Amino acid sequence: MSLLAPTLQAFFTERLARQRQASPATVAAYRDSFRLLLAFACDHSGKAPSALTFDDLDAPTITAFLTHLEADRRNTARTRNARLAAIRALFRYAALCHPEHAATIARVLAIPQKRFDKAIVTFLTRDEAQALIDAPDPLRWEGRRDQAILALAVQTGLRVSEITGLNCEHVTIATGAHVACTGKGRKQRVVPLTAATANTLRAWTRERGGLPADPLFPTRTGRRLSRDAIARRVAAHVTTATQRCPSIATKQISPHVLRHSAAMALLQAGVDVSVIALWLGHEDIRSTQTYLHADLAIKERALARTNQASTKPGRFRPPDPLLAFLESL
Repeated sequence: MSLLAPTLQAFFTERLARQRQASPATVAAYRDSFRLLLAFACDHSGKAPSALTFDDLDAPTITAFLTHLEADRRNTARTRNARLAAIRALFRYAALCHPEHAATIARVLAIPQKRFDKAIVTFLTRDEAQALIDAPDPLRWEGRRDQAILALAVQTGLRVSEITGLNCEHVTIATGAHVACTGKGRKQRVVPLTAATANTLRAWTRERGGLPADPLFPTRTGRRLSRDAIARRVAAHVTTATQRCPSIATKQISPHVLRHSAAMALLQAGVDVSVIALWLGHEDIRSTQTYLHADLAIKERALARTNQASTKPGRFRPPDPLLAFLESL
């Protein structure tokens, strides 16, 4: 094997697992990034993955790979930047182990992240959210399970990975009903439940049964639901909810939109942004300020508090012919 292969293996076993104690989600994301990169490099160099060297992963090759992600795989700039972040992490580790490749590594680390337009977040209004929660069939077991998932997601704003990671023991329905979860960066937090959500979960947990360590939302066979499974269930229920609330059809609804909806409901209720950041598990309050831009009502209330300008409308006209000539250029 070349120097690259053992360095990549050590990056996962030493840097990620032992030194950084990276979460399984981080390891999986990095793994997928390097699978794609190695496949691309093999196609272009004709070498087996274990025979690739650092020279085979120079800056032009990495740049071509990033272009391939966007042009051929139709990945977004966010995904492109996430793959580049994984590559940078490997090369920063390699810089400590192989200073003889410092020039190649420095050029790869100099590849910039790609800037992209940040769209206003999509969220559901109160009526739209209720229509989606009511969409599952309550006469079916899957319908009652999905209704509990949707009610929990809309009210608490949990991430999909946090919902799939919930066990029966993580929900408390007694006095002070709440749900405990472990989010990004292995940060643990507790989110309170409203009476309506608590009643829905009380009925579900009673029907679900299960041991404390069993998944709260299982499949028919008892396995833990995956992220893709929840995305498919949400898409199916969006179609049903559209018949009751046609405005849903104008929005692109994904499981993460339910998280946005919870944040917007808190913001519109007058909850401070710092509290919403704690509620959602944001490490930086700047992530929460995105919702301020999405709420037009807040901007309208701010406009109503301002004094209207008394300046008469009109266009500036230069008082001198020479200035008028310059103005016309």
